[in-house]
Amino acid sequence: MAHLRIGSRGSQLALWQANHTSDLLRAHGHTVSLTIIRTTGDKIQDVALAKVGTKGMFTKEIEEALAAREIDLAVHSLKDLPTELPPGFAIAAITERQNPRDAFVSLKYHAVASLPQGARVGTSSLRRQAQLKAIRPDLDIHPLRGNVDTRLRKMLEGEYDAVILAAAGLTRLGLTEHIRERIPVEVMCPAAGQGALAIEIREGDEATLQHLLFLNDHDSCDAVTCERTVLSRLGGGCQVPIGAFAERRAEDGGQLRLNAIVAHPDGSVLLRETATGADPVELGTRVGEALLRAGAEAILRAVYSQGFAHAPS
Repeated sequence: MAHLRIGSRGSQLALWQANHTSDLLRAHGHTVSLTIIRTTGDKIQDVALAKVGTKGMFTKEIEEALAAREIDLAVHSLKDLPTELPPGFAIAAITERQNPRDAFVSLKYHAVASLPQGARVGTSSLRRQAQLKAIRPDLDIHPLRGNVDTRLRKMLEGEYDAVILAAAGLTRLGLTEHIRERIPVEVMCPAAGQGALAIEIREGDEATLQHLLFLNDHDSCDAVTCERTVLSRLGGGCQVPIGAFAERRAEDGGQLRLNAIVAHPDGSVLLRETATGADPVELGTRVGEALLRAGAEAILRAVYSQGFAHAPS
């Protein structure tokens, strides 16, 4: 058995994820220690995520600690990881995925459809904003940063009529009381990898890899590989208005069904492609290319040129 050193961000949700992983490792006989690392994304709280313009804003400092051998592994929300890791790093495992859908959270209203005209909705995501605007162009949507507790508090104090958050994070923290709707994928396509945890290690660290292989969930890994392939094919980062959700379904003969969208942040244009396939990378590539043929490149150019988000470097 080994002593494994985990690196994690210090937010309540990140610590839940790191401690959950620690419990699983301890159950396999390992000893574990935890190092909290503050990232660029944690330090910049007064700017919308899409406008920060820093690749790996939630991972760079953690990867520096990995490279320096100060930690052995890092636990990330997969949607925070760039689709291409920097040289020297690898994903060792994708754990079993929680519900990947977005959650509609409100004190007064039971669903997006029940919001009154001009209701104030908080979200930190261009992807969520774009899809909300596509179905409800009348809504007053405002940026919302901070950890999950902060976002909920602002809603509870009346700053917002509703907020949109990842259902998985709320479930992990036991904060589901005010979830009124887990929004269907057909209405709001989740971010690629949403609800999944990724365990990152140094590339070539075979000893640590062998200790972590039991954490890998095959179906979750296939689904998020498919989603991240779409994102990679479109050349987008985690802060642009791209959604991708794949799941293996019995009604599709056990194949993956992939639903993916690209949207303008104002909701004026929303492209959607749905397809099935057996191979995650082939399916993700095929859907990504279909979106490009349908006009995704022009939408993403507009997103960058109009200042909604920084183009990936």
